[in-house]
Amino acid sequence: MFKKLSDTLFGSDDDHSKIKKIKGSVVLMKKNVLDFNDINASVLDRIHELLGKGVSLQLISAVNGDPANGLRGKLGKAAYLEEWITTITPLTAGDSAFKVIFDWDESYGNPGAFIIKNLHHSEFYLKTVTLDDVPGIGRVHFVCNSWVYPADRYKYNRVFFANKSYLPCDTPEPLREYRQEELVNLRGDGTGKLEEWDRVYDYDVYNDLGNPDKGPKHARTILGGSGEYPYPRRGRTGRPATKTDPNSESRLPLLSLDIYVPRDERFGHLKMSDFLAYSLKSLVQVLQPEIKSFCDSTPNEFDTFQDILDVYEGGITLPSGPVNKLKNAIPLEMLKEIVRTDGEPLLKFPMPQVIKEDKFAWRSDEEFGREMLAGLNPVSIRILKEFPPASKLDPTIYGNQTSSITKEHVEKNLNGLTVDEALKKDKLFILDHHDMLMPYLNRINTKTSSKMYATRTLLLLTDEGTLKPVAIELSLPHLDGDQHGAMNKVYTPSEHGIECSIWQLAKAYVAVNDSGIHQLISHWLNTHATIEPFVIATNRQLSTLHPINKLLHPHFRDTMNINALARQILISAGGVLENTVFPGQFSMEMSAVIYKDWVFTDQALPVDLIKRGVAVPDSNHLHGLRLLIEDYPYAADGLQIWSAIETWVHDYCSFYYPNDDTILADSEIQSWWTELRNVGHGDKKDEKWWPNLHTLAELTQICTIIIWVASALHAAVNFGQYTFAGYTPNRPTMSRRFMPEPGTAEYAELESNPDLAFLKTITSQFQALLGISLIEILSRHSSDEVYLGQRDTPEWTSDVASLNSFKKFGEKLVEIENKIIEMNIDKRWKNRVGPVKLPYTLLYPNTTDNTRVGGLTGRGIPNSVSI
Repeated sequence: MFKKLSDTLFGSDDDHSKIKKIKGSVVLMKKNVLDFNDINASVLDRIHELLGKGVSLQLISAVNGDPANGLRGKLGKAAYLEEWITTITPLTAGDSAFKVIFDWDESYGNPGAFIIKNLHHSEFYLKTVTLDDVPGIGRVHFVCNSWVYPADRYKYNRVFFANKSYLPCDTPEPLREYRQEELVNLRGDGTGKLEEWDRVYDYDVYNDLGNPDKGPKHARTILGGSGEYPYPRRGRTGRPATKTDPNSESRLPLLSLDIYVPRDERFGHLKMSDFLAYSLKSLVQVLQPEIKSFCDSTPNEFDTFQDILDVYEGGITLPSGPVNKLKNAIPLEMLKEIVRTDGEPLLKFPMPQVIKEDKFAWRSDEEFGREMLAGLNPVSIRILKEFPPASKLDPTIYGNQTSSITKEHVEKNLNGLTVDEALKKDKLFILDHHDMLMPYLNRINTKTSSKMYATRTLLLLTDEGTLKPVAIELSLPHLDGDQHGAMNKVYTPSEHGIECSIWQLAKAYVAVNDSGIHQLISHWLNTHATIEPFVIATNRQLSTLHPINKLLHPHFRDTMNINALARQILISAGGVLENTVFPGQFSMEMSAVIYKDWVFTDQALPVDLIKRGVAVPDSNHLHGLRLLIEDYPYAADGLQIWSAIETWVHDYCSFYYPNDDTILADSEIQSWWTELRNVGHGDKKDEKWWPNLHTLAELTQICTIIIWVASALHAAVNFGQYTFAGYTPNRPTMSRRFMPEPGTAEYAELESNPDLAFLKTITSQFQALLGISLIEILSRHSSDEVYLGQRDTPEWTSDVASLNSFKKFGEKLVEIENKIIEMNIDKRWKNRVGPVKLPYTLLYPNTTDNTRVGGLTGRGIPNSVSI
């Protein structure tokens, strides 16, 4: 009798025999070695340890629920990290490993999650937790990769799950509540200012680009939430409204890095270190008066092409005054990172690859056409189906916008073909920036310093497979009003005299158009802005246990952070973009108007190529498409990458969804897709083109598009920026004068000194230096880059089938790398190298490079929109 009572109160010997010691290892990075050297954090954490306030972990059973806790998994006894005080912290940012020993009741079964409580003064970055010799199970691994703040910062427990994937219906019952609660925590309640320790993913419109409190000139249109200016949503910060406009969000000081994004979305220590170091050059906007004062004897101008080359070959050394001003403007804790610069003068830049082998090959017509296929913006060229080119602008508003290019203009350059014959043989192509720009030209030309045209460029596909420009049309709105149509002038190629100089200027106006469309639409809108809602929705609706979360998560790395920095510095009122790209203060508003035509399914590469008429379906060709321009490096390499991604995604999804019914029954995936359409891209919610997400085919299509856009498409339009546009004359972003008319002083200058006239027309010296500073940063791979086919941890899942499929994906990418190398040295493919002798490597995956070397490599496909 006494023994039974004793067993009830204190547990029997048999119960105690079920308690097993489980050894674990915890890998984390202390705050004092991350980002900024916070010595106070280290000292205070040691004091907390001495006071018994350490870091505790409690295992959660995935097998047995606790009736007293809503059938949530039973909790083991709290265990504490050992030897925090005696563990040596690296002098540079690095991992620290700690031991932990758990007392675990065997009857609880497999631990599937754990609760961690940080009772220290400061946060740390938890990387992994590994349990060894779990009874009956063996090794259990947890991939965490998350900041853990002191416990008093949270109103809930921080829970991490083992690295096995479960659909919601397959989740072990004891873990279901933990899974659901974690998603609720990440969604927040939609109110209040968000702080750095908050883990809330929420949506907002782009109402933080202007600062109306500084006056009307600093106000900007709110993008998103209206039919007139629709836009993808961005991450909510919860900052208070401006005093002047209750619908606009207040802004932070220019150089502040405290703009809210969930802490796990912030740059890692290496990325932030790289970013700050190279941002020193982009912060020249702080030094505007000083830079302008020491520009040479002709203020704000490059007088010769050699003046531009001096920026790379000699550099411009700033006087000490501006440098000291910059240091005074930067918070003290940032200086440690900024002094990691390469020691070069502030404004000396690397030689852009486009002029490395030949200083003037960029001026050739062949290179001009080649860059539409293998340059910075290879996604705009279209086939010409009707002649003369027509417009889709509303004629009741804009009058007759049909092109004035005639057969007489072009047939002299069609290599013996007539226009009709060239159209029939699919030999004519067009770079058409007319309709996008014409509605904004009056405002741009009267309210900014730009003097712009809307352009159409016709090109012939030669027998050698290259594109030869045959006519350029420059258009302005009619002087009597938009309703009277366009005023057009047509220019054709010439190699001699002033006609040659005029032709070079005509190509420059096209390049300016293309530069703006590239930066605002191909790059910012179609990759950065459109992907951010997917990042937010995935974290709000798909648990870390969900297989699609594990599939997509690497492709969202750093996106919210770089977009937040863009809103803070680049695309805001008076920011770098407005100072360097021709639409000026109308830039972002114009991108919202163009977003009206954005279609999610058109972002699939094969669909895009077919829609632009540069490819046709053909089952006899690889990937089921025949390229009308066979030597189209972006399309040829892109189709290989697209196909590899699609195969990988299909294999992965098939493992978790054996039939379509499992997709329909998946509550999380359906909520995810509903939120993306109705909120994330809510201004497009009524469009009929959205896939339904009822089938495996639709899921494969959706995930393939997301991964393609975030990885390969972004790489193709981003990492060649310095390569091609680092030399401003090749890719000018501004036009400051109209085409000179005969009888004017400008025309006489063009006759007597064509180089000077050219340089006076394109981007000014200061704008060029500012723009080059920016794109040097944007074109750099960070030293901690994770490329397509790689993961930041090899044990991202415990599902062997998924790991095997991922390995096959990596092997396929290696095959593609080898094929790209072969094609780049094959003399048959003239567009892969071109007159500038620059091989096309922007879609070279870089899977086999395990050294993680950053810099201006011009090659490599990072997993995500990370810069």
